[in-house]
Amino acid sequence: MEFLELVESRYSVRGYKSTPVEEEKLQQVLEAARLAPTANNRQPFRLIVIRPEGREAELRRIYALDWFTQAPVIICACAVAEEGWVRMDGKVYVDVDVTIAMDHLILAARSLDLGTCWIADFDPAAAREVLGLPEGVEPIVFTTLGYPAVAPRRKRRKPLAEIVRYDRW
Repeated sequence: MEFLELVESRYSVRGYKSTPVEEEKLQQVLEAARLAPTANNRQPFRLIVIRPEGREAELRRIYALDWFTQAPVIICACAVAEEGWVRMDGKVYVDVDVTIAMDHLILAARSLDLGTCWIADFDPAAAREVLGLPEGVEPIVFTTLGYPAVAPRRKRRKPLAEIVRYDRW
C-alpha cells in the first residue's frame, strides 16, 4: 500500500472483532513507535500494552464506552517528563514526542489491516490508578487495537487552502 493510500484509509475504529491480534503484528506496531523520531532522540515515552479480557470493569473507569474494552488490545502512551527535551525558550517537547510515537504505531497498525482509535478523552486519575503509573509518568493518549468490525465513516477534513500557508502567515 502506498503511503498516502495508507493515510487516507486509516479511520477511527469503534467496533472490533473478537479475533486476537497476532503477537508478531503487535510487536511490529510497537517497533514502529520505538523507531519514531523524538526531540534529541530522547524517547521520553513508555507504552503500556493492556489485554482487556477480564478487566473490562476497571478499564471502563478510564474510558466508559463499551467498544474501548471490546478491542483485544489497548495501548496507553505515557510521557516520562524528566526524560524529555526542552527547547531554549522553555518549550517542553515530551507531549509532541509521545504523539509522534503513537502516530507511527497507528499507521503501522493500519498497514497490517488492524484498526485503532486515538483516545484523548479519558479519566487521567483513573488511568494512573488502574495502570499503577509511578510519579513523573503521565498518560497522554490511548488507542484500541484490533480487527475492525465496523466499516469506515466518511472523514471530514479541512481543505489544504485552509490549513497551509506559504512563506508567511
